[in-house]
Formats: sequence, structure tokens, C-alpha cells
Amino acid sequence: MNFDEITERSLPYANSSKVCQDFVSLIQHWLSKLQAADSLQGVFSETNQSELAAFTSYAMALPTEFLALVDTYDVMRSGIPNFCAVALALHEVGYKAKGIRLDSGDLAYFSIEARKFFCAIEEEFGVSNFGRLNITASNDINEATLDALNKQGHEVDAFGIGTHLVTCYTQPALGGVYKLVQINGQPRIKLSEDLTKVTIPCKKQCYRLYGKDGYALVDLMIGENEPPPKAGERILCRHPFTESKRAYVIPRRVEQLYKCFWAGKSGDNTVFLLWTYMHIR
Repeated sequence: MNFDEITERSLPYANSSKVCQDFVSLIQHWLSKLQAADSLQGVFSETNQSELAAFTSYAMALPTEFLALVDTYDVMRSGIPNFCAVALALHEVGYKAKGIRLDSGDLAYFSIEARKFFCAIEEEFGVSNFGRLNITASNDINEATLDALNKQGHEVDAFGIGTHLVTCYTQPALGGVYKLVQINGQPRIKLSEDLTKVTIPCKKQCYRLYGKDGYALVDLMIGENEPPPKAGERILCRHPFTESKRAYVIPRRVEQLYKCFWAGKSGDNTVFLLWTYMHIR
């Protein structure tokens, strides 16, 4: 989550016995150079440091295989600059980054802008072939997506196609995404320009409230330690992102949707599994 968690900061050079004693500082140095570059003025300012720390840790673990997902926060104002700082630091110690992956948003636009960014760095700092770094695109890509991208024009070098390659149309896949909301007891939130991708932090419980006719009225999320809703009690339900959407509900029946099947053992690193019953009615 931050550079303080990276305890081993050295990285051996690729083709010599020398060792870069503080690879983290080298990355931060390159980020500062990018921020000061004339050709990149106005493109970005401050980047997300948690993302940069994650990229740094990834690159140090796999310096020859560094291909970063750059759309976690903001592609052009954080992901791309952070990737480039790490890639330039790797280049200085003899490694070559693989490239980037785009997994959301306007793939054609972002690929073109990323290519411009790479080419500007190649010209600004004289790093050979930096402008030709690989750009991979994914995110439910099918033949219609490929056709649309080709018509728009793009700079994508490779496509990651999974769901539409292995799933037949008569048995469509149900997409699911895991989002971290709490770590070591501390709530965590994902921020995105796309409001639908912003997460609600902290560990939660979820309940389905039913009316007197037996039909579901609303699904209610509350904090893990908050008192659960009760049948017959008046409850104020709010939309998580739209303040004007709220309603009082008096449920006839309350159903808990989260069922913990395996909580592991306290004090060890056992994975916690939490499944949600999703009733399709």
C-alpha cells in the first residue's frame, strides 16, 4: 500500500554483478523527471503513491516480466506515469518492461494516448524503443469489440480474450469481480471516474427486506458491527451514491444474504471465504 512496506529495496543489475541498492529511490527520481519534462507538461501532476508502490514491488519481484494494469485509479494521470517511472528505472539497471494492460474505459482512446506518452518519453530521454512498448487490452472483448476498435483506430498490440473465447452464447457467463474493502482491520475504497466501479469501504452484512405481500423490497447493506434490521421495525434505507434516493421501509420478513462457510482459524493466514446467496426471483 505504500513504500514503507517494501523492506528489501535493492535490485541486481540485469547483465552485471552490480546491485542497485535503492531501486525505490531510483523510481521516485524518474517520476520527478517525468513531472518536470517539457513534453509532458499538463498531462499529469501527482500520481497515486499506493499504485506506484504496488508497481515497484511487482517490478522488483519480476523485473523481466513487468506488465502493469494501469486503470486502477486514473489511466493518464496516474497509471501511465507510474508505469513509465518504473519502466525507466528498470531500463537503467538493464531490464526492459513488457508494457501495459488496459481493462476498462475507452480502449481505443487510451491506447492512442498511451502510445503518445511512450513516444514522448523516448524522444525526451533518448530511451530506444520505449515508444514501442506493448499495449494489451482486455475487458469482455468479442468480435464486435474488435471490429469497432479497428474502425476507430487504436494502438493496441495484443488482446486478452477469455470469456467470449471459452463460453458459448447459449450458456453465457456471469461476470464477477473481487474488490478489496478492508485490510488489517482498516477500511479500503476503490476510486474511479466510473461511479459504478467505486466501492463502499469496510466489511459489511447484507439483508433482503420483504414486504407484507412476500416480495423483496430492498437489499440493505450495513457495517459488520451494526445492529441488524428487524421485522416490523421502521428502517431508513439510503442509496449509497445518490443522496436524494432514500426511503423508509417496514419489513415483514428479513433475510440475511451473507453466509460464512469457512472462517479459517484466528491468528493464521487462512483465507476467509464469504459467499453471497443471490436469489433470482
